[in-house]
Amino acid sequence: MTAPTEKLAAAGVSIWLDDLSRNRITTGNLAELISTRSVSGVTTNPTIFAGALSNGESYSEAVSGLAAKRVTTDEAIIAITSTDVRDACDIFRPVYDATNGVDGRVSIEVSPDLANDTVGTVAQAKDLHARVDRENVLIKIPATKAGLPAITETIAAGISVNVTLIFSLERYEEVIDAYLAGLEQAREAGHDLTKIHSVASFFVSRVDSEVDSRLAAIGTDEATALKSLAGVANARLAYELFEKRFAESRASDLVAAGANVQRPLWASTGVKDPSLPDTLYVTKLTAPGTVNTMPEKTLEATHDHAEITGDEVTPNYADAHSVIDRLAGVGVDFADVTQKLEDEGVEKFIASWHDLQKTVADALESAR
Repeated sequence: MTAPTEKLAAAGVSIWLDDLSRNRITTGNLAELISTRSVSGVTTNPTIFAGALSNGESYSEAVSGLAAKRVTTDEAIIAITSTDVRDACDIFRPVYDATNGVDGRVSIEVSPDLANDTVGTVAQAKDLHARVDRENVLIKIPATKAGLPAITETIAAGISVNVTLIFSLERYEEVIDAYLAGLEQAREAGHDLTKIHSVASFFVSRVDSEVDSRLAAIGTDEATALKSLAGVANARLAYELFEKRFAESRASDLVAAGANVQRPLWASTGVKDPSLPDTLYVTKLTAPGTVNTMPEKTLEATHDHAEITGDEVTPNYADAHSVIDRLAGVGVDFADVTQKLEDEGVEKFIASWHDLQKTVADALESAR
């Protein structure tokens, strides 16, 4: 029997693992997930690295070496994370080659402290790209107002980007524009457009968490009937926008010149409400040309019992529009929801980064 993860990949969904650690690399676990779970990429963030660093001894040698060099905490973080990402890139290189650069991707993000600093973001994006020194790395840049011009400038430099923290259709449209502007500048600068890739990470479960709390406060039957529908509806409308914008002449001219479309990526796909199916944000968002980045628990649930029935997005645009309209009808201000989520998302990433700094600082101190 074909495993659900294989069916998902066959339906045009790239399965990326939302977790990376030295232990996964050295034990062969990452390679095993490629062969047994159809995993074709990996993403990471400060919370994941902090967890990996604080669990086990797999980083002790690296930390000891860095402590002996008397490096700063931030220098140690960059050294450790870029080494993990470089090694993961090497493991995924066969996937990268087999998919002409579409998959086999490993993401590393700029410091969340730079979320409102365009110049600093671009400088660190270029530095991380040079440090990892692998074609299949993606630099993660948040879709903040300051992040948008940084996305354009980084793409213009020929560097592939994972745009993260997208919640609203309005901001997503700005992200698409930033990507296209970057491609136009890259073309003018003589970069090979075929080598530049990007994904736009649209967050899903956090939307349901916020909207559902507002629906519970409203408490009417109409509000209750909309529970846990917003996240999927919002993501489906993002895919509709993706199809529309990349069919327009500005994008199609670039694609004709060798550019790649910026694929939608579904992030935050771990189900937070235990009353919901644990593969909800996988099965309901199956669509060709997308990426679904999953925590391991969601990946295993998908492999074990997800029911993959093909494209669940494009036939359901009308329903998605209806959900958003009905949310407005019961009093949910969706623009306020997505702005709050973006603000909180940046705050959470900064808090995670500071936790990582403390974890690394403590480890360095212990090793000295």
